[in-house]
Amino acid sequence: MRTLVLLLFIVGVSRVNSGHSLQYFYTGISAPGHGLPEFSADAYLNGVMILKYNNKKGLEVPVPEWIKKEDSGYWERDRKISRDTEAAFKHHLKSIMSRYNHTQGLHYLQHAYGCVRRDDNSTRGYSEYAYDGKDFLELDIKRAVYVPVVLEAQLSAKTYNSPEVRAGERNKAYLEMECIKWLDKHIHYGKEEFERRVPPRVTISDERSDEMTKLHCLVFGFYPRDIDVNWKKNGIEAQLDEAKEVLPNTDGTYQIRVTVEVPAEEIESYSCHVDHISQQETFIKKWKPKPDSRAVYRAIGIIAAVIFSISVLGTFIWRKRSAQLTRNSSLLTSVNQT
Repeated sequence: MRTLVLLLFIVGVSRVNSGHSLQYFYTGISAPGHGLPEFSADAYLNGVMILKYNNKKGLEVPVPEWIKKEDSGYWERDRKISRDTEAAFKHHLKSIMSRYNHTQGLHYLQHAYGCVRRDDNSTRGYSEYAYDGKDFLELDIKRAVYVPVVLEAQLSAKTYNSPEVRAGERNKAYLEMECIKWLDKHIHYGKEEFERRVPPRVTISDERSDEMTKLHCLVFGFYPRDIDVNWKKNGIEAQLDEAKEVLPNTDGTYQIRVTVEVPAEEIESYSCHVDHISQQETFIKKWKPKPDSRAVYRAIGIIAAVIFSISVLGTFIWRKRSAQLTRNSSLLTSVNQT
C-alpha cells in the first residue's frame, strides 16, 4: 500500500507504472491558516490536474483546453460531490482527533482514491485514508470492505461497513464502473494530448568527497511518463544509491533523478542510459568529470613554482653574465690605458 504522506499539504500524484489513471485527493485540516484551505479536493488525469476545489474559492475549472470539452453538467456534478464531501470530511477528522486525544494543534486527514486502466486493458481501483501523513484505513476492493490499518481506525471501518452505510460496496462499484467510464471519456477527449511524444533532456552532476562521489543523472521534460533510466559501469548496470521516482512537472511533462555512489577514482567509467518511447534507441550520456579543484590548485602551484625557479635561475644567469661582462670591460680598459 502506498503511504499517503503530505508535505506542507501538497498532495503528490501516486505512482502509475503504465496505462491511464484518474485520481482524486481530498484533504481536510483542523486548524486552517497561512493561506491553507480547511478542505480541498483535486483530481488528476495521468498526473495532470483537471479539477481543483477548496472551501475558499469553490470549484476551479482547470487550464487544459481539451478537458473543457466536457459538458457543464459534469462540472456541476463534481461541484456538488465536493461540497457534500466537505461536511462529512470535517466531521470524520474531528472524530479521529478525539480517538487520539488530539484536542488542539494542526492535524490533517487525507483520502486518495481512483482507478487505473493498464496497457493490457485490465483495471483496478483503490481507496485509502491517512491521518497526519500515516496510513489509517483502506478499502479491500475484493471483499468490498474497509480495513483498519491502526487501532484508532476500527470505529471508522465499523461505520463504513455497517448495513446502513455499506461504503465498501458502494465505492467498489464506483471504482470498477463509474470511475473507469469517466477515465475512458477523459482519455478520449485528450487523445491528442496523451498520444504526444516529448523526448527527455539529460544532465549529469556530481557531489564529491575525499573517498566517494555521488553521480546524479537528471532526466526531465519527457512525455509520456514511462521511462527507464540506469547508471552503467563499463556497460554493466550499477546499483543505485536512491530509489527511482518519476515526478510530474507543471507543464504536463515528467522528470526523474537517478543517483549512484562510486569511488572517486572510478567516475570516468560511468554513463547514464535512458530509454523512452520518443527515442528510437537508448540515449547514452557518459560522465565527463570536471577537474578536481584541489588538483587544479596543486597543478597551478607546481607550475608557479617551476616558473619561479626558472625566473630565479634566469636572474642568477643574467647577474653572473653581467658581472662577467663588467670584469671583461674593466680588463679591456686597463689594457688600452697601458
